[in-house]
Amino acid sequence: MPNKFVILAVFLFTFSLSMVAQDDKKKDEKKNENNIPTEELVVEVASVTKVPIDPLSPARAAFYSAVLPGLGHAYLKEYWKIPVVYAGLGAGIYFYVDNNNQYNRYRDAYKSRLAGFDTDEFYGTISTDGLQDAQEQFGRNREISLLVTIGIYALNIVWANVDAHLAQFNVDDNLSLRPHYQMNEYDNTGDLGLTLNYKF
Repeated sequence: MPNKFVILAVFLFTFSLSMVAQDDKKKDEKKNENNIPTEELVVEVASVTKVPIDPLSPARAAFYSAVLPGLGHAYLKEYWKIPVVYAGLGAGIYFYVDNNNQYNRYRDAYKSRLAGFDTDEFYGTISTDGLQDAQEQFGRNREISLLVTIGIYALNIVWANVDAHLAQFNVDDNLSLRPHYQMNEYDNTGDLGLTLNYKF
């Protein structure tokens, strides 16, 4: 019997405490309602505008770069890449012209020697076989310079095309690649890796 009274007393005591707590909570809510300003609270959310994907943009950029090197990068508004393209093309053309001039010098001297003249600029310093070897070397360098210049021109077209593709790549926060480091409990070493997160 005394156990029933103790249990009933504890129950009533906790019930009355919860009632008092609810009354205090209601009083606090009424105080907060009285302190709410009459002006409306306006929260501005920055809207994100997505640029529509233009499937012809890579082809256009590649075509413009083929017509005039660097024009594809200007189309993509990546103006800093234009001097890089022209520096590469300029270096290739410079080495082609220089090797061509040297080739012609040694070739003219070699032809003069074969004709029996000894008035060329290399007479007495380079033999006839040396002139032939130098001529072949500069001819080879000229061809390599031409191939490098054509390669830089082609690379300019590919670069503009790839940049146009990457400009339309989805880089929002729903798709992210993050590095993670985890301690291995078995051998007490660190495990380093990459985590690919995709949020729907």
